[in-house]
Order: sequence, then C-alpha cells, then structure tokens
Amino acid sequence: MNAIRLVAIVLLVCGLLAFVVPLPHREDHSVKLGGAKIGVETDDTQKLPPAVGVVLLAGGVLALVLGARKT
Repeated sequence: MNAIRLVAIVLLVCGLLAFVVPLPHREDHSVKLGGAKIGVETDDTQKLPPAVGVVLLAGGVLALVLGARKT
C-alpha cells in the first residue's frame, strides 16, 4: 500500500471520529496547605469544532486524489 494512501485513510478516519467521539478534559483547581489539600476537580467531555473534522476530511480526500494521480 502506498504511503500517501495510508495517510489519506488515517486522515479520513480521524476526520470522521472528530464529529462523533468527545474528548475528555479534566481540570484540577486545588490548593495545598501543608498536608491538607482543598480543591475541586471537574471532568468534562467536549467534541472538537466541526471545522477540525472538515479540514481532516478534506486533507484525506486531497491525499487520496494525489495518491491516485501519482500512480
């Protein structure tokens, strides 16, 4: 398999997953005073902006086209 085609497939899969799979995000707001720790941890999941998915998909399609033209 051509390396360009492999990159194209990876970009297409990542582009599709960017629309569906949320990314976990964890924040820790805490203060340590001696041996005590006071704070709040927040867990959140957010999806990537749709523009990221579109750019990844467009890059995958472009790589497929260039890979097919080259051979």
